[in-house]
Amino acid sequence: MSFDLQLAGTRVLVTGGTRGVGAAVSALLASLGARVVATARSIPDTAVDGVHYLAVDLATPDGAARAVAEARAHLGGVDALVNVVGGSSAPAGGFAKLDDAEWARALDLNLMAAVRTDRAVLPEMLERGAGVIVHVTSIQHRLPLHDSTIAYAAAKAALSTYSKALSKEVTPQGVRALRVSPGWVETEAATDFLGTIAASAHTDLAGARQQVMDALGGIPLGRPAMPAEVADLIAFLISPRAAAMSGSEVTIDGGTVPTA
Repeated sequence: MSFDLQLAGTRVLVTGGTRGVGAAVSALLASLGARVVATARSIPDTAVDGVHYLAVDLATPDGAARAVAEARAHLGGVDALVNVVGGSSAPAGGFAKLDDAEWARALDLNLMAAVRTDRAVLPEMLERGAGVIVHVTSIQHRLPLHDSTIAYAAAKAALSTYSKALSKEVTPQGVRALRVSPGWVETEAATDFLGTIAASAHTDLAGARQQVMDALGGIPLGRPAMPAEVADLIAFLISPRAAAMSGSEVTIDGGTVPTA
């Protein structure tokens, strides 16, 4: 039996779509025949066939509206929105190191970027009575790390709650809203981080990887997830194969979170 995800021709906007999970999502959807627009603060040097890139900063108040307007102009409409953009550049040192500017940066990038993008894309979806929105959150909203990502974890918790509330409003009108909650994903940035740990601890990448897993309390699977694995999950969720799913949060963390 074929398990075609039926995504050919689907018009998808992927935020944060040039690195890590976002890049994997953009490439996979394009390979499945979707028409993809991917946003980032800068256009990558190497493009993926079938992906149209927009240079836009979604952490700014007008960035989301511009991204959706340009995506709509390029695609003729948006059937699915995958909000991947996020991250943290906060300094280490815990709560006392985070001033108002750091908190504002974390909230703008990890919460308000999604809120503003949803706000721009939803009127079209609601008028059509169809659409899918996926918010990429993080297990840190359930398992926060305090040293340098406390603001990030708080913003992702807010994103998760917002996404659930949004699903209750828009699902009866034909728009599905879902959350994907990754644990540690070995992206390019994560690999660079492992290199820094390895150098400072006088170990190799495997040793650094184990240190990170130990800091998380262990990953029963024995390894982090890969971007392509998260992309596979997201592709399923936006497809008609997942038509009965809305409001759900799907965790992909190799068993890191120790509770149900």
